[in-house]
Formats: sequence, structure tokens, C-alpha cells
Amino acid sequence: MLTLERLASRIEPVTSRWRPGRPPPPPAGDLPVRVARVERPAPDVVALTLVPVRPGTTLPRWQPGHHVDVVLGDGVVRQYSLCGDPEDRSSYRIAVRRIEDGRGSGLAHALTEGDALALSGPRNAFPFTRAQRYLFVAGGIGITPILPMVRAAHAADRPFRFVYTGRSRESMPFLDQIPAPSGNADVAVRPDDEHGGPDADALLAGITPGTAVYVCGPAPLIDALRCRVPPGTPFFSERFSPPPVVDGRRFEVRLGRSGPVLTVSEDESALDTVLRARPETAYSCRQGFCGTCRVGLLSGTPDDRDRPTGGSPRGAGFALCVSRAEEGERLVLDL
Repeated sequence: MLTLERLASRIEPVTSRWRPGRPPPPPAGDLPVRVARVERPAPDVVALTLVPVRPGTTLPRWQPGHHVDVVLGDGVVRQYSLCGDPEDRSSYRIAVRRIEDGRGSGLAHALTEGDALALSGPRNAFPFTRAQRYLFVAGGIGITPILPMVRAAHAADRPFRFVYTGRSRESMPFLDQIPAPSGNADVAVRPDDEHGGPDADALLAGITPGTAVYVCGPAPLIDALRCRVPPGTPFFSERFSPPPVVDGRRFEVRLGRSGPVLTVSEDESALDTVLRARPETAYSCRQGFCGTCRVGLLSGTPDDRDRPTGGSPRGAGFALCVSRAEEGERLVLDL
């Protein structure tokens, strides 16, 4: 046995560079659509209007906060918030900011009118709940899920304060679609080049009981507000970047029962580790709720940190983007 262990320790560094033999399953997408309109509401943002491929088809209902999983070229799956009118079931609207070296955003920006896509969903991991009043904070492209919420609160004549931040007015999409200030609507546009960076204490100043806080934008903005929001205040957030690894411990994953063994370090996700060995691994939200990167678990005890939404059961799977294992544990994944 000792001889076998020594042999395995010498072989595993080599086999860890091998590509597993079984290809990943094709991405799901049960709602065929085509691009009906392409708009550029900001220099690095594309807004896409999507309609059903089959004429006369009605799209599934959605509410503010819902997103769809979009199957782009090469089987890449990305998640985008719906930012149109929930009452209009003839089309969906999404907006995508270009990310440097971003594979998904690059594919989205290359789309033209008439191109076909497949969607899954809609699903909701950012629920818009009933409250006496609201504080909405959007940072940059974080306007996409917030805008339908602002419109809904305005239509229902619910008191709200809405603060829209960004680098500059030129970089902030949909400024022309924001409701004008009124009796129950306190609306402020605060680009950094005019007002400086957003200050969490100032954003939360005057908040009263019965207010629900909704924020979407850069992780530092979300974290700063979460740390300072008054105790007991309903707080909802959605981010467009992976959350930091908290209390991470080093563990291993084996790709298949006889595949390579990869070491997941304390400060990175299993998804990041697996992507280096298998770049085509499907993923989307990187936050543990869409289910795109969830794979079968053949053995081992995981530390499940995902939070599946409707239509995405956890089952016996392992969410590569957020779930982990204890120090020294080896998980065998069905990859």
C-alpha cells in the first residue's frame, strides 16, 4: 500500500494536467428567441430586445428581479436580468456591459438583429417584495434589475428613494427611462465624476422602519450598505461578480472516478480550479443559485453553500462556484 501511495503521489501531478474524457452535457435552453432590436444606451452597454422565434408565442410571465439564462455561441451560458416591461409578454429586454476579456459579454455584444438564441427561465433570486417604502440603489449596469422595481413602486404610488450611481452620466444606461421625482418618488442621479464615490452612510441617511433596501452594483457598494443598514431592515442585493471566498479551506476534487485530482486553494472556488483544466465547463451566475455549474457528486462530503432558486433543485449535485469541502477532503465529481 505504501508503494502504491508513493506511486500515486508521483502520477497525480501529471494526470492533473490531462483533460477528462467525458465531455460536459450541452447547455439547456428550452425557449427559442431571436434578436429583434439592438441598442447602445451607453458606450460599453448593449440592450437586446428578444422575441419568440415562433410567431404568436407568448413569453412566460416575469416580475421585477427575474433573470433569464441565455445560451450564447459556443454553448456559453450567462445570466442577465430582465429590464423591460413585465406586462409586455411579446418580448424580453436585457442589457449587457462589455467586460474586458469577458467571453459571455463579448458574444452578447457581437449579436445582430435576427440572430437566434435559446433561453432558460425566467427565474428569480432577487425577489421584489411588498413593503411600506423602498430605498433603491443601483451602481452602473446594476440598473437592469432595479429599473423594473422602481417602475413598479412608482406605478403603485409607493414611497421610494432611488439613487443611481456610476462613473459618469455617459457610462450610465437608461437615464432617460428613470421616473421623474414626484411627491412619493425621491430620485437622484449621482455620477462619481460630479459627486464623488457613493457614501453608504449618506445613502442610508433618514431610513425609517418599514423600508426595504434593494441594491445592485459593484461588490464594495453592496458590502458597505449591508454593513451599515439598520438592524431588522429588509435588505436585498444582487451582484455581478463572484462573492469572495469566506472561511475557505484547501480541499481536492477528482474529475471522474479515475480522472485527474485538482487542489482547490483556500482563496479560490472549485469552479476556478476546474476551469483551468476544463475551460469549456458551463457556468453562469457564480453565486450559487442558477444551477448551471452544478455537477454530480460521486463521493465525498461537501459543504453546500448554494441557494437554488425555482427550477434548479440541489439534489445530490455540487455547485462548483460556491460550495466547498472540509480541509483535506477529496470530492469525486461526475465530470
